Amino acid sequence: MAGSIQEHFADLPDPRVRRGTRHSLTDLLTIAICAVICGADSWTEVEQFGQAKEKWFKTFLGLPHGIASHDTFGRVFAALQPEAFERCFRAWMKALAAHTGGTLIAVDGKTLRRSFAHAWDKTALHMVSAYVCTNHLVFGQLATNAKSNEITAIPKLLELLDLTGAVVTIDAMGCQKEIARTIIKGGGDYLLALKDNQPTLHRKVQGLLDEALLEGFVGMAHDRFEETDAGHGRIETRRVWCTPEVHWIKQTEDWMGLRSVVAVESTRRVGAETSIERRYYISSLDGTDAARMAAAIRGHWGIENKVHWSLDMAFREDDCRIRTGHAGENFSRLRRIALNLLKREKTLRVGIKAKRLRAGWDHDYLLALLQI
Repeated sequence: MAGSIQEHFADLPDPRVRRGTRHSLTDLLTIAICAVICGADSWTEVEQFGQAKEKWFKTFLGLPHGIASHDTFGRVFAALQPEAFERCFRAWMKALAAHTGGTLIAVDGKTLRRSFAHAWDKTALHMVSAYVCTNHLVFGQLATNAKSNEITAIPKLLELLDLTGAVVTIDAMGCQKEIARTIIKGGGDYLLALKDNQPTLHRKVQGLLDEALLEGFVGMAHDRFEETDAGHGRIETRRVWCTPEVHWIKQTEDWMGLRSVVAVESTRRVGAETSIERRYYISSLDGTDAARMAAAIRGHWGIENKVHWSLDMAFREDDCRIRTGHAGENFSRLRRIALNLLKREKTLRVGIKAKRLRAGWDHDYLLALLQI
């Protein structure tokens, strides 16, 4: 049953001194992953889950000294090096996606709101994740000390991923020259949201596209795409325009691979009220396929709707106070492993929370999750 875990985490360095070690790292990791899948939100709950399932775990784990205490789980995961854990995590997720091949990677950050050390400083842990939209999998993540440090964390995360043939989407925080360069050098393309953190470029792109829209793109190569969604009393129409004529924008040479600019206009009607918002993007894509641009922009929202929302609602991540050493980051990675496995399982047509309950009740279902 634990074959996938043993295979992909076999090289994970054990942070403990070997002499006197009573519980193997593989056993601790397997129990922790199963516990988090089934609803555990703390090391005490991981221990309680292990004790409740000890007889079952002994059918495939050694457990010469039974189930470890919550203190042991906490100490081991606090000392476990996140970089090594991340490396094994990526290898496992890459193996899961081998049959479908992700081509759209959305990068975004999330703050674990109650992971601060002291109430007066609010130094909460901030995680930057890469979500492969095609496979609905989190492929990698890195921790930062603050949201502002996403700028330095994103290139490091991207360097860990295989970007060949992928399109990487990032919100305005990630619209940086170094990040664009990292993506292009990695063999991918980028679609970056543009706001006032790049005031000069934002002003130039906005001016070019707003004027082109007023004049109907006369004399300019461009493409247009429109789609409408309706539901829950809301009707939203999104119009996307893109053009490859970036030569009208001066001083863009430092943006490696820049080939097009994009405008997205969203018109939302709720009852008698109507709101209109226009957003702008830069891209290394060629700017002649607005439908592709629209799909990439829509796909980026998946990391908010399908990852962050699930972690908050089904896993209550924002309520977690685990922080000692590397434990907060490593427990966050356990949640993402659990979320990936639950999303990959397609036979049970219910939500993530219901799947977690089923896994806790049904050993065969939990076994099936680990063997995906």
